Amino acid sequence: MASSSRDLFDRQFEQQFDQYFDQYFEQYFEQTFQNLLSDQEAATSSKKKRAVIERHREEGHIRLWNDYFSENAIYPDHLFRRRFRMNKALFLRIVHRLSNEVPFFQQRRDARGRLGLSALQKSTTAICLLAYGTTLDSVDEYLRLGATTARSCLENFVEAIINLFGDEYLRRPTAEDLQRLLNIGEERGFPGMIGSIDCMHWDWKNCPTAWKGQYTRGSGKPTIVLEAVASYDLWIWHSFFGPPGTLNDINVLERSPVFDDIIKGQAPKVNFFVNGREYHLAYYLTDGIYPKWATFVQSIPLPQGEKARKFAEVQQSTRKDVERAFGVLQSRFAIIKNPALFWDKAKIGKIMRVCIILYNMIVEDERDGYMHSNVEEFQQGEGGGSSSVDYSYSTTTPTNILNMMDTRKKARSRDVHHQLKKKFS
Repeated sequence: MASSSRDLFDRQFEQQFDQYFDQYFEQYFEQTFQNLLSDQEAATSSKKKRAVIERHREEGHIRLWNDYFSENAIYPDHLFRRRFRMNKALFLRIVHRLSNEVPFFQQRRDARGRLGLSALQKSTTAICLLAYGTTLDSVDEYLRLGATTARSCLENFVEAIINLFGDEYLRRPTAEDLQRLLNIGEERGFPGMIGSIDCMHWDWKNCPTAWKGQYTRGSGKPTIVLEAVASYDLWIWHSFFGPPGTLNDINVLERSPVFDDIIKGQAPKVNFFVNGREYHLAYYLTDGIYPKWATFVQSIPLPQGEKARKFAEVQQSTRKDVERAFGVLQSRFAIIKNPALFWDKAKIGKIMRVCIILYNMIVEDERDGYMHSNVEEFQQGEGGGSSSVDYSYSTTTPTNILNMMDTRKKARSRDVHHQLKKKFS
């Protein structure tokens, strides 16, 4: 009897315990769930929402059109040239090509039927960022587009200009170009001279920390080197950008492809005479750091005698063409003059390339306005000097390693260098 009473008590106790435990667990679970919901709602409410700014982009296009492109534009052409760094006709030519051949610059309607940014707005944004080197949101107030859109305009503009105009305005000199350069060089007192070569440095503000030791030299700031060849009209015929700033001009030259077309037999053949002696390799004017090769003519560090002093003076003044080209390039596109703000070196290289392309386009467009020589006198077969280009020489004939090594040896000949320089001085 006592055993059955004890079993009954145990069963009742277990039932009550299970009942209380289930109630307590349900209450605890419900409370915990409510707390989680309230925490999530608080976090969601405290998170910043994306600010949507109605910029009225149509007003930006109308203002830009009325200011510069309408028949009765507010600002005359000389102010357009000053602010856009090029003549209006050249700018419109670029915009026309972009709007016809690049989808990004074609104006489209969105899902609501509203027109997007015009090709003029996008192109002007890119030109302003290149010309003034300002921040991405500096064009927002006038052109009505945000920083992200401005970056997209710049990146697409750079890609499009390189693809559309790179082959023409970053080309090697053709036979006709060489003939003109040779005749101008002979007129200036240097038969066989086709330009001058030098290097400049572009500061890299946001250089990755791991690379700063490789790119920093002298000034304590990381830089990237540009090697360029410029002619009398400041046209840049060769550009090699990318070597770290710790390299000097000789180290950059060893990496440069400046003589690759000559070594491979892809450059037109040149003939010129100095004091009755015939030469077959055109040369560049350089400063004293460059090696004594047949393709370089340097000044005389300590000239002795009137003839040597005259040669040094004329050589140094003529060699300034490339330094002038660097100065004009930086003045037209302040993004190169200011420290580079991009992290990606590939994007920095593309910006340098597009600035050189636009620079050469401007030189071509305005060449007749500041040239002192009449280039019409130096067309094919009309030059009166001894310098000439062999038009019968084929630049497409396959070459071999022996010919390449022989040409390389001739280009680096110290004997020819001293002989040529002696004849001049």
